[in-house]
Amino acid sequence: MGVYIARRVAGFPPVLFLIVSLSFFGVRLAPGGPFDRDRVLPEPVRAKIEARYHLNESLGRQYVRYLGDVVRGDLGPSFRYPDRSVNELLGLGFPVSLLLGGCAMGVAVCMGGAAGLLAGVRRNSFVDYLAMSLALFGVSVPNFVLGPLLMLLFALGLGWLPVAGWGTWRHVILPAFTLGTFYAAYVARLTRAGVLEVIDQDFIRTARAKGQREATVILRHAVPSAVLPVVSYLGPASAAVLTGSVVVETVFAVPGIGRYFVTSALNRDYTMVLGTVLSYSVLLLSFNLAVDILYAYLDPRVQVDR
Repeated sequence: MGVYIARRVAGFPPVLFLIVSLSFFGVRLAPGGPFDRDRVLPEPVRAKIEARYHLNESLGRQYVRYLGDVVRGDLGPSFRYPDRSVNELLGLGFPVSLLLGGCAMGVAVCMGGAAGLLAGVRRNSFVDYLAMSLALFGVSVPNFVLGPLLMLLFALGLGWLPVAGWGTWRHVILPAFTLGTFYAAYVARLTRAGVLEVIDQDFIRTARAKGQREATVILRHAVPSAVLPVVSYLGPASAAVLTGSVVVETVFAVPGIGRYFVTSALNRDYTMVLGTVLSYSVLLLSFNLAVDILYAYLDPRVQVDR
């Protein structure tokens, strides 16, 4: 397993190099610039600003300079936030988004897994129909609708939770539930399908024939095989939770990284765009590696170099 992990991690730099290169030339060749939305600047002032950010150099020289900075761990200064570096801005918002995304995935796995397991075990029953109806509701209702509804009910109506903001664990509940509901619906459907696929197989019947309790048969024998599709889904879903949290962060005034992901593109903040893309790319590669390792442990048919 150690050799497999080392080989996968060794493949990260070429992939990240390709992503950074395509993103760099993509944002630079797009129409507009980081200072086009400001008032018309005198030519000497614009020249000084461009010299400060090395925008007066050739595109190739800027590319080489940026790659050198990235290798040293410096993502450069932000064009739209004066005297703030991209590292500093990401350092402030990234832990918030990571906590929110982790809680949202916890909601998705716990709620969706439990609902899908009950629906699969009691297929074609009222529990099955209810769970799948709720899953359909979770897929259909967008975050910008579900979030305000939860605000009206639990914050403004019942007064149990704060409306918005960030600071205590109570501020995490509503945005995490809002963000995780969509993914919980998919986890429920995948879990149900996995349970239905394995519940009538020979090894399940053998476990029952040995006199084991039904709960033991389900949890010890059926669940490890049934959750394999869910495990495969969790890798890209985890990254999607972080990249798709901008709406939830805006609705609940969460000071995460999601706002930078959108505003930097609208403002042509080149370094901020590249910094967020690079951060999300590292997360996606790491999540996929973790999923592959977990998959190998759950399914002995998957062969990796141990």
